[in-house]
Amino acid sequence: MPRRPRIHLDGIPLHIVQRGHNRQPCFFGEEDYQAYLYWLGEALTKERCALHAYALMTNHVHLLVTPDRAESIPRIIIALGRRYVQYINTTYRRTGTLWDSRYKSSLIQAETYLLSCQRYIELNPVRAAMVDDPAHYRWTSYRHNALGQANPYLTPHPLYGALGRDDKERQTVYRDLFRTQLDSKAIEDMRLALNQNQPLGNSRFYAKIEAITGQRREAKLRGRPQKKHDESPARDVGQGELGL
Repeated sequence: MPRRPRIHLDGIPLHIVQRGHNRQPCFFGEEDYQAYLYWLGEALTKERCALHAYALMTNHVHLLVTPDRAESIPRIIIALGRRYVQYINTTYRRTGTLWDSRYKSSLIQAETYLLSCQRYIELNPVRAAMVDDPAHYRWTSYRHNALGQANPYLTPHPLYGALGRDDKERQTVYRDLFRTQLDSKAIEDMRLALNQNQPLGNSRFYAKIEAITGQRREAKLRGRPQKKHDESPARDVGQGELGL
C-alpha cells in the first residue's frame, strides 16, 4: 500500500514525531539535547515557525509547531537533521543514519486538540516511567508552560495565552490540566492520526482540509476489530515499545 503523503498547511498546528533509526537512541548525553535544541531554535527562527511544545526522549522527539508557511516544515527537518547528525557522528565517531527516513506528522485542530496535544507531548516521560512528575524531566516544554522557566525556543499558542490574564495565572491553570489523566481516547486518537499521517479534529476540520487539498483525510482504524485494552495505563517507553 502506498504511503499517505503528509499534509502541512499554512498557520495550522502540526504534531511531528521523529524516531531514531530502528528505534535506537538519538541522544547520548546532556550536551546532545542542548545541541539539538540550539539548532532547532535556529531553524525555527529562519523559517518563521512557532514551537509550542516539545519532548526530547531517548530515541524519539515530539514537536508541536505552527508554521507561517507549510513548505518550511521539511526544510526545518532537513536542516536540523543535517546539523545534528553531523554533530553526533563527529562527537561519537560513528557513521551512518541516525533518524528514521520519514518523520510522522498530524495536523491539529487547535480549539479541540491543541492543549491535549501539549499535555500528551509533555507527559511522555511520565508514561515512559522515567519520572513520576513532568517537572522532573528536563527535556520537555513543561517547565516553561507550567512553571514559567525561561525558554527562548518556545512561542505560546494563542489558546495557551487565553488560559489567564497574566503568566502566573496561565501557568496555574495549565498545571491544573495535569491533575487529571489525559483521556485514553484522546491518546489513542493522537497515536492513530500520527501513525497514518492524518489530521486530528472534528468533522468541520476535516471538511476544511478537504476544501483546501481536494482530499478527504481522516484517520481510520483498519483490519480486524481491536481487542479490548486491559486496565493498565498506556506507556511511552523511552527505549521504544510504542515510541509515540
